[in-house]
Amino acid sequence: MSLDSLLSYDLPLFQGLSATDLAGIEVQFTERRLGPWEILFHQKDQSRDVHFLLSGTLIALYWTTDGREVIFTRFGLGAHFGELATLDDGDRSLAVVARSEATVLTLPGAVFRQLFDQIPTLRWRITHGLVARIRALTARNLELTTYSVEQRVASYLFGLAVDRGQLRAGGVITEAPTHAEIAATIGSNREMVSRIMSALAKRGAIKTARQRIELLDPKVLTAEF
Repeated sequence: MSLDSLLSYDLPLFQGLSATDLAGIEVQFTERRLGPWEILFHQKDQSRDVHFLLSGTLIALYWTTDGREVIFTRFGLGAHFGELATLDDGDRSLAVVARSEATVLTLPGAVFRQLFDQIPTLRWRITHGLVARIRALTARNLELTTYSVEQRVASYLFGLAVDRGQLRAGGVITEAPTHAEIAATIGSNREMVSRIMSALAKRGAIKTARQRIELLDPKVLTAEF
């Protein structure tokens, strides 16, 4: 496949690069479509491919031995993931599941490693992304150990609004996570999250509908943490 074909996807990792930058690298990639709740790969999987989200919604989660789901992240459009197993030859640490219909572009691990080795700009971007992930996990661990459930819900909604560019009165988060997904992300349960969301709505902080959260007064959220 041509280098121009890969660059035409306008993926953030490759922005600003040209076919000249990728010269000498045999590029291989495929597209795959996933149905809702289809698993792209399991935790402990030994595959080495790196994936890019082209459309839809994907979540990375961990299943505990008792069957409980712990959600680590949702991937934004264009995001890449799976590089940890590629770089250290280890098993997948998390499973990745489609929350809706989704399309992913897949690079073989060998191609990704060649890109990492030979293109300094890509190496810097990948390393920067890994450092950002470590910082986010550190912050999340601190929240789990120091915040109440109410504070964790408020912090989660605040961060979600920031990520979606909706942190303002009247900001609307569409395709919002379910209460069960929020609970699995912050280390709580659906019933508790539902009660807290109702309380925030009564206090005039938010207004909720199916897969939709409207921020009425973001200051109420920040007062929680």
